[in-house]
Amino acid sequence: MSRPSPDHHPATKPSGRPRLSIPGSGLAKGLAVTLRTMTRKSVTEQYPDALPELPPRTRGVIGLFEENCTVCMLCARECPDWCIYIDSHKETVPPAAPGGRERSRNVLDRFAIDFSLCMYCGICIEVCPFDALFWSPEFEYAETDIRELTHERDKLREWMWTVPAPPALDPSAEEPKEIAAARKTAEKLAAAQAAQAAQAAPQEPQEPQEGES
Repeated sequence: MSRPSPDHHPATKPSGRPRLSIPGSGLAKGLAVTLRTMTRKSVTEQYPDALPELPPRTRGVIGLFEENCTVCMLCARECPDWCIYIDSHKETVPPAAPGGRERSRNVLDRFAIDFSLCMYCGICIEVCPFDALFWSPEFEYAETDIRELTHERDKLREWMWTVPAPPALDPSAEEPKEIAAARKTAEKLAAAQAAQAAQAAPQEPQEPQEGES
């Protein structure tokens, strides 16, 4: 059951008697609202001369960071609108070391998003395990032809330059586990290199002290 609004006045009193209405009270309330609005400063966005200040998490268009894409197809499978089109082929990679085995990898041929079908749910960005898709606040990409709303990978890569930087971490927050592990690994590697350099350095002969033959 919905709760009545604060401005709602029942037609009857709690005692059951009809509530008397003053003639012209509705007109007076309407004029009061008009007067309050007239005294306020109007806030008009001068678009398109002045672009609006959008929130940092605005969902405008999707940018593709192609170097991180491994063609896992997870984004295309999870898309509820089936508006992501991916084509790829396999290539054989020579062994990294002599005597090793050849490996095969997926090479991206096509990555396109049809924004005429996209409902901006963000599932593709959330499920991407390699951070290849990002939200951009850009929203001015309307076209007169609906076929132009299918952005190929070159166009999606251009949107990457409009993706804002991530917000700064809270200074009082705990250090991320990934950064802590990387820092400890770097410190151990630096200590091992310093120990090896100390062992490899030639030791200088000590000068004889006075009174020694």
